[in-house]
Amino acid sequence: MPCLVDANVLIDIAVRDPNWLDWSRQAMADHLDDGLIVNPIIFAEFSYRYEDPESAEYALDIEAITRENLPWESAFIAGAAFRVYRARGGTRASTLPDFFIGAHALVCGYRILTRDPSGYRTYFPEVELITPETSP
Repeated sequence: MPCLVDANVLIDIAVRDPNWLDWSRQAMADHLDDGLIVNPIIFAEFSYRYEDPESAEYALDIEAITRENLPWESAFIAGAAFRVYRARGGTRASTLPDFFIGAHALVCGYRILTRDPSGYRTYFPEVELITPETSP
């Protein structure tokens, strides 16, 4: 089953994070044959530190990762999850990208490769997660 690769995993590898580099690199290698996918939301979260798209794509090793647009249906699901978040007292606007990622995975039947699973677990419990806890 394909995996959406969360930006935090990609960033760990690109910046050679001393705490997470080994896990993120191994997790991506372990699931390479399943298919690794990045959508525009993930790419935006990853690429903001680069000056141009070519530099970001070079850092991302885009050849190993499939680019995929978000399904239209995922936009409403993301909005509905964000509405629940706000109704529960959530105040951060920066969580909306995670709702798009979770909704994309839900609509397409993908897993999410992430080291920050809390929001996905809460708002998308049906989506299988690959995390440091599930894939040490």
